[in-house]
Amino acid sequence: MIATSIKRPRNVNTPRAAAILYVDWGTSKAYVIGLAFAVAGYASFWLIALMCVLTALVGLNYIVICRLYPDGGGVYASVRHRSEVISLVGAFLLVADYLVTAAISALSAFAYLGVPHPEKFASAVILTIGLLNLLGPKHTGGLAFLISVPTLIVVVVLGLFSLPHMGEAIGHLQPLRGGFWSNWAGFVGIVLALSGVEAIANATGVMRLDPGSTDAQPSVRKTSTPAILWVMIEVFIFTALLGLAMHALGGLQIAKGDVNAPGAEGVRDYMLRYMGETFVGGALGPVLGHAFGIIISIVFGLLLFSAVNTAIVDLITIQFLMARDRELPAIFQRLNKWGVPSWGMALATIVPMLLVLMVKDMAGLADLYAVGVVGAIATNLGATATDRKLSIKAWERTLMFGTFIVMFAIEMSLLIDKPNARYFAVTILAVGLILRGLVQERRMKKEAQAVPERVGVELTPAAAAAAEPATPTPAAAGNLAAESILCAVRGTGRTLDFALREARETGRRLYLLFVREQPFMTEQDTKRKWQADPEASKIFGEAKAKAADQPPLFCYAVSPSAAETIVDVAATLGAARVIVGAPQRNALLNLIRGSVIREVSHLLPEEIDLLVYA
Repeated sequence: MIATSIKRPRNVNTPRAAAILYVDWGTSKAYVIGLAFAVAGYASFWLIALMCVLTALVGLNYIVICRLYPDGGGVYASVRHRSEVISLVGAFLLVADYLVTAAISALSAFAYLGVPHPEKFASAVILTIGLLNLLGPKHTGGLAFLISVPTLIVVVVLGLFSLPHMGEAIGHLQPLRGGFWSNWAGFVGIVLALSGVEAIANATGVMRLDPGSTDAQPSVRKTSTPAILWVMIEVFIFTALLGLAMHALGGLQIAKGDVNAPGAEGVRDYMLRYMGETFVGGALGPVLGHAFGIIISIVFGLLLFSAVNTAIVDLITIQFLMARDRELPAIFQRLNKWGVPSWGMALATIVPMLLVLMVKDMAGLADLYAVGVVGAIATNLGATATDRKLSIKAWERTLMFGTFIVMFAIEMSLLIDKPNARYFAVTILAVGLILRGLVQERRMKKEAQAVPERVGVELTPAAAAAAEPATPTPAAAGNLAAESILCAVRGTGRTLDFALREARETGRRLYLLFVREQPFMTEQDTKRKWQADPEASKIFGEAKAKAADQPPLFCYAVSPSAAETIVDVAATLGAARVIVGAPQRNALLNLIRGSVIREVSHLLPEEIDLLVYA
């Protein structure tokens, strides 16, 4: 077997990394502004401004975390080396957050689209996105980027049309009323949409390396830092601007936790659309105002759908990683034929669907939302700020610890003042810890029942060993691969037969490559051998039998990208030709999952021929 060292490809550049964050932070405008007005009326700008400052503080701290943890800086990975229990608590809080993120994003999307019974449509789209994730859709970061661009343009246009109304907005602005604790409770109630920083911290392991850095000593600062800064500045400026511009709308009234406007009721959940219709309609006429409102609904709806997908993918990933670390039952790491954990997908889909159908209200979901993400971020910040082994500047450590104190205070307020949030977070944490306890109990029983066995060693005589075909090392493979053929196989059909026949007739060395495509990977997966993969073993065994006196050499890899692995192995071996089989004749499936042949053709060097056998 040709040993291959395949890691997750570091192909996430700055725009894609920014899109991962913008999908969460950028969507906050869609519902935070309206929720803030429902809490504080024409004094809500002050709460929104504080929320923007908190967002900036969290962003600055996660710039440091992404620098410190270039192989993954999410709470589960970064805290685990200090305390497994604390990392588990942070991870389960993050699970609670992602569950509500998927629900609140879907419901908000259909609130903007103005459909009746938005909770039913939201549950349907969550189910659809979950089922699509069974196929392991690729390049979601690129898709998020494509959606983020028109959203950003719409936000800028809305901001420009809001500028002439700033004087009126300032005139309507009122001071905060009530005491400190009353306003603190209002501020805590709108602390939403922060989980994107955890998503971007988790993604450092697939970000492009900085020039001069290596896999052994990685650095992704030049990718992560501008990505966070760009989004942080946009969110800070435009959330504050639009939050102030909302005060220019006259006649807004708070009614039973919702917001009514003249001629429009219940605008809390689609405040940006109402602002667009009013401001653009006042400047260019009601027809264009209505059209711009529709555009706002569509672009924010699409961005919110992307946020649903990101939350589900993150949920599947964290469950898979915890199962691989034997913190959750092994069922959460069982993969379907596309390399996706089916049970993890089911949980990541069913629970948000139930939340949407049961709660049905944005304010109710907001009550559940913040306790998870605030707890996870506080855990990450506190553990990192107090870790003296990390190379952190004094001012960075001070800022991080100060932010941790604020986040911890918010978390305590949420747990005390919001019983629904407390029950939800405690339930998720309790279920997770019970599952972890069951895993630990089962492992201890197995270890207690295990009986030491004598290990038999089969010695192969030198003569017999000399008769076996040699298996070259990767360093020597290039020398043997002159005018060689690499065939990527997925089965024992006609493509394999053709490759064997081609090698026999031309006298070329044949390498058979089997790629176990698996979007969710751990370090264990990179070390897996083909003997532990029943499908690969069957294919390679049949190939050896068919080849007779000219056996091929076997290559095996587990990778999130089959196309990139095929090209990488072909270039490493110096193959003259790559043979791949024609894809299944299923246009919809190929559209959703992407065409491996198209990607190989795009990535393959010009000096290597690509042959598609149909």
